[in-house]
Amino acid sequence: MQKKALVYTIVVVAAIALGVAGFILLRQNNELKEFKEQMILDRQLLEEEFNDLSMQYEGYKFTVSNDSLLKKLEGEQAKVQRLMEELKTVKSNNAKRIGELKKELETLRKIMRHYVQQIDSLNKANTELKEENTRVRQQISQVTTTAQRLQAEKTALNEQVQRASKLSVSYIAVSLLDKKGKETKKIKKAAQIRVVANIDRNVTAEVGEKTIYVRILKPDGEILTLHDGTFAYENGMLEYSMKRTIEYDGEPVQVTLFWDISEYLLEGNYRADIFSDGHLIGKKAFRIE
Repeated sequence: MQKKALVYTIVVVAAIALGVAGFILLRQNNELKEFKEQMILDRQLLEEEFNDLSMQYEGYKFTVSNDSLLKKLEGEQAKVQRLMEELKTVKSNNAKRIGELKKELETLRKIMRHYVQQIDSLNKANTELKEENTRVRQQISQVTTTAQRLQAEKTALNEQVQRASKLSVSYIAVSLLDKKGKETKKIKKAAQIRVVANIDRNVTAEVGEKTIYVRILKPDGEILTLHDGTFAYENGMLEYSMKRTIEYDGEPVQVTLFWDISEYLLEGNYRADIFSDGHLIGKKAFRIE
């Protein structure tokens, strides 16, 4: 009876042990399955993180104009892509290598943050430089506009001064003189043409010697002249009939010039033009009959 009880006890204990062992084995199998599933999930997440980091590098490359920094970004992106390719070949149960790749990912993220700071700093500097360039261009534009305005005002003022300093003639008389110096109306008796001009008072004109030129135009448009003398006028040179140098002090002065008749003068309309300092200061039409 005792022997049967002992056998029964052994059987029960064995059954219990077998059941416990089965339970433990089942639990271990479940845990291993869960571990494998978790490792697969971790690897997938790690692949996504590597891909996201690579895309971040790609995006920042378009915001960088610094060649040296761009080259560094491309180098780091190549590392990310290389590790991402390696991760695809790592088995899901290789926890050690997956863990190492996670650490390398964190290192690459830190490097990325460092480059982001550099990029932000460069972009800020570039923005400030562009703003400064804009301000400088505006200042240059303002200075140029001011200079152009001042130059225009200076030119206008110079023109006003030139006009103001230009001599003017208020009275011109042209007459024919005979050999005795008396006025005559007959062209056959005329020996000289006399031109009398009253130069007005002008306190703005430069004082000193002034050369007065007279051009007498015949009815056919030719100039009465006995020489090859010329004077400057409006970017050219003009012939003159006679000239006289006077001392001008800004006060009114009368100038008389004579033309000795040495050729036959046609009857008709003549004109005497008077010049000084490169300006036409008076003209007088007259007729010889």
